[in-house]
Amino acid sequence: MNILLVSQYFWPESFIINDLVRVLISQGHRVHILTGKPNYPEGEIFQGYLKHGCIDEIFESGALVSRVPLRPRGNGGAKNLLLNYLSFVLNGLVFFPRAVQGRSFDVVFVFAPSPVTSAIPAIYLKWRLGSHLAIWIQDLWPESLSATGFIRNRMALRLVGWLVRGIYACTDTLLVQSRAFRAPVARYAREDKIVYYPNSHQDSPLQPATSTQVPAELLAQLEQNFCLVFAGNLGTAQSVETLVQAAERLRHLPDCKLVLVGSGSMVGWVEEQKALRGLDNLILAGRFPPSEMPQFFSRAAGLLVTLKREEIFAYTIPSKVQAYLAAGRPVIAALDGEGARVIEEAGAGLSCAAEDSVGLAHCIERLFHMSPEAREKLGQSGREYFLANFEMARQSQRLVEILENRINEGRGMSK
Repeated sequence: MNILLVSQYFWPESFIINDLVRVLISQGHRVHILTGKPNYPEGEIFQGYLKHGCIDEIFESGALVSRVPLRPRGNGGAKNLLLNYLSFVLNGLVFFPRAVQGRSFDVVFVFAPSPVTSAIPAIYLKWRLGSHLAIWIQDLWPESLSATGFIRNRMALRLVGWLVRGIYACTDTLLVQSRAFRAPVARYAREDKIVYYPNSHQDSPLQPATSTQVPAELLAQLEQNFCLVFAGNLGTAQSVETLVQAAERLRHLPDCKLVLVGSGSMVGWVEEQKALRGLDNLILAGRFPPSEMPQFFSRAAGLLVTLKREEIFAYTIPSKVQAYLAAGRPVIAALDGEGARVIEEAGAGLSCAAEDSVGLAHCIERLFHMSPEAREKLGQSGREYFLANFEMARQSQRLVEILENRINEGRGMSK
């Protein structure tokens, strides 16, 4: 299959789409990526890239990457993000058609975390190239804008809803990363366009590399204690307050440590709370590349995932859940809805309601007192579920099958 990928985010930014492209190419498909200059999450254009001008480069697996300039996110805030989103749309409309001039593609495929507006240049490309358009929906608009407080005005949210309805109307296939996404997406699109296609994770050995960027003293902490590892963004959506409160309730277990690996807008607040409350059992490890995660996962007694108590987050399966299941370690979750359902269905660990710090501490304490054999059983159950439902090589084959079927259905309807 000849795939034209449109994504505001791509390598060297760290997103699931990078690995999916690698796997698709390894399976014999051709992928051309249209994206912007990398600037996520720090908000500054990455070293080695210029802010202005378009460039072509080759991704490590042989795919052509065409990059347009865009306004970097800066330090966040509504104005900066809005300008960042608009710059990708405008520059994409201007420059993407030139990047693919004279070429043909089976499908224009949009990877769509926020913002969904990144699909607008793809709509124009669909019309210009005469290709099938598929959007892989990672985030629900306008619901997520309301839940995060990005937009509070009701009329503005209604306008965004109309924009989403228009984008979905121009799309041939809407892939949703969670079964629970189906109903909210159907408010803005025909149900026959919607197909469940989950996020996946590239399976790799948990055995860590012999050389590492992780400090020796941190590795020693992981090996000498009963450590629960949280890996990923430390922002408002992740309900880091719940982690801090749980750590405070676990002081009576001196060997039990919560290790937070990552960065985000709430790191400063967590550091302040750690000092104010004297939480020696809370370790802020800092940010490390994905290649270093086996160093943490292989030494962890369990893996933590938390989200805020918002209706939209109950629809979502956090992408770290797939990575956690693949690691074969027990998962401890403070989640509502679909994420908790997956962990329970997999028999992979213990869960409580979102923002329930008492319940989270109780789940951790239960894991602490389990036998090694019982913990191993949880981890193994999770890994088996991952292989059956979220392993990337299998899921990439399913993606191609879905797209081929949808393209053929579209051709049949047009005759």
